[in-house]
Formats: sequence, C-alpha cells, structure tokens
Amino acid sequence: MRKYQFLILTDHRGHSDQNSLYALTRKLAKDPRTAFVFVASRGDERNRAFFAGELKAPLFGCEASEHFNYDPSGDQFCGEDRQFTAAEADVIWLRLPPPADEAFFARLSSIVPAHSAGSVTTDAPSSGPVIINNPAGILETGSKAFLHNFPGFTAAVRRVQSKLEVQRFAAQHPIVLKPLQEYGGRGLVRIMNGTAEVNGHSFPLDDWLESATNDLEAGNYLAMKYLKNVSAGDKRILVVNGQILGASLRLPAPGQWLCNVAQGGSSVPAEASPEEKEMIAAIAPVLLKKGIVIFGADTLMDDDGKRVLSELNTNSIGGFPQAEAQTGRPILQQTINGIYEYLNERL
Repeated sequence: MRKYQFLILTDHRGHSDQNSLYALTRKLAKDPRTAFVFVASRGDERNRAFFAGELKAPLFGCEASEHFNYDPSGDQFCGEDRQFTAAEADVIWLRLPPPADEAFFARLSSIVPAHSAGSVTTDAPSSGPVIINNPAGILETGSKAFLHNFPGFTAAVRRVQSKLEVQRFAAQHPIVLKPLQEYGGRGLVRIMNGTAEVNGHSFPLDDWLESATNDLEAGNYLAMKYLKNVSAGDKRILVVNGQILGASLRLPAPGQWLCNVAQGGSSVPAEASPEEKEMIAAIAPVLLKKGIVIFGADTLMDDDGKRVLSELNTNSIGGFPQAEAQTGRPILQQTINGIYEYLNERL
C-alpha cells in the first residue's frame, strides 16, 4: 500500500479551537495510509519567502500527530526548527483562510502536475504534488460569478456593472448584491422599496448607488433575487470527492435576514433534500474537473418553497467536526477517505 506525505498550508493567526484544521489533521495523521503530515503556517515569519512565491524555499513548522491540537500561543508552528519543502510532498492540502491570495495561488498552480485535475499551463511538470483544492480551481470557482454555470439550480442572478443595471433588476423584484470575492456574509447589500441596506444601516438607493459607482463599473457585484423565505435558513452542505457527508441549517437571528453564524445566525443539524442531492450530483463533477475535491454548497428556500443554490465555497471549508458532533456520523474519517479515493484515482 502506497503511503502519502502531506504538506498542509495554513495561517494559525486567525484560528480558534473550533477550526476544522486540527480535527482533520489528527484524523489524517492517524490514518494508516498516511506516511507523514507536516503543517506550515503563513503566520510564521520564517515562511515569508515561500508564501511570497519562492516555492523552493524551506518551510518551517511541525510534524502533526494524532495529538495535534489548537494552541493559542502558536508555538507548535513557530517554536520548532523542523523544515520541509514542497518538493518532498506527495500532496499539498490548502487550509488557508479566504480570501485567496491570487498571486500566491497562481504561482502555486505552476507546480500542479499535468496529469492532475485542474487548469494548468502547457509547461506544467508531469510530476509533482497534487494540491487539494487546486489553487487555479479555487480562483475560478471562488468568485460568486461562477454561479452562472448552474442557472437551473439558482434563483435569478445577474452580473451587474452599472447603476442602471441595478435599478432595472431591482425594479423587477427585491435583490441582494453580493461582492464577488467576499465571504461570511460580509458586504451584502439588500435592495428593496428604493432602499439599500448594508450592515443593518439603510440608505436611499440613489445615494448608495452613487457611492458604489466604481465598484459597480468594475463588475465587483453579482445580483441575486432576494428570497422572502430567507427565515427558513441557509443550508450548508459539505461535499468531499462528489459525496455529500453532512449538512447544517443556519438560521438568521430574530428580525434579521443574514443567516451566517458570523453575522449572528445559529446552526442546527439538517439533511440534504432530494432536490439538493440532484443539485450536488450535477455540480460536483464540474468542480472535480477543476481539482475541487472539498466544497460547501449553500442553499436557500425560494418563493415556491424549493431549495436553490445561493453560494459555492471552495477555499478552506470548515464545519467538519461540528457536523460530526451534530449527526453522530464519522464525517472526519469519511473526509479523509474521500481525499484518499481522489488521490488513488489520479496517482
């Protein structure tokens, strides 16, 4: 049985004891198919050259074991002299927080092997580490605009690039403007009845449009129909190697419309509905061709009571230990199994 050497890239500076990295890494390190797990943090100053794009530079960090756990001091990352290089890894697992560093991800894409899934250049090497998720795939699918690829599963969406386009779309029904590269519910704008609501503050629509002219003309927003059933919750579905492993329903705080836990929402266990299973069956193969092994699909209930796709999250997805605790299913081990199945299909 072939055993794999893993390099996990993260940034410990924003971690808490709820971060999925620790539970997933413990499970990976304990797996008999794993030879070695090295974890390096962008938060370690000694790794500055590597994260600036010098991919042959040595990385400082720690070898993870089944006892790997969160330490608020960060000493496990920055207090050791262990070194490892990207060239030694069979697999690089990206656990870097959003938003993606476009320059670094583009540089990292240059070492993706030509036989691996994902968008690679014609001069890409024929051998090298597999990267999960593929950095080029993250850059392409991480934009809200990628939803245009699945019109049969979303509410009405439109890329807007002018004040007039926003006004015309908002004249048909209330809408939400989503910044293409933001996450966690940040920067969302709800437009209804001639008013723009941002972070709980309301402004006359014309005033807000004037202030946002530059961002609109740069094409930085995706407009989506605002769904009146938002109080039914935003469901996050965890998918690994095409398989649904779990789901949770995030409910908005009373009187609010944002469901993100970071925006005051709460999370309860859930299951994927038949229409959501159909949705994932159509989406997962598209993402796998781009090297997206792990993703989170978010759904909302539309005005007809049907679940529709609202977001795709492909960069450092969390919630795995929480989903395991909520469902009682071995989701962490299933995640590692899904990664190994993906690797064995491609290596």
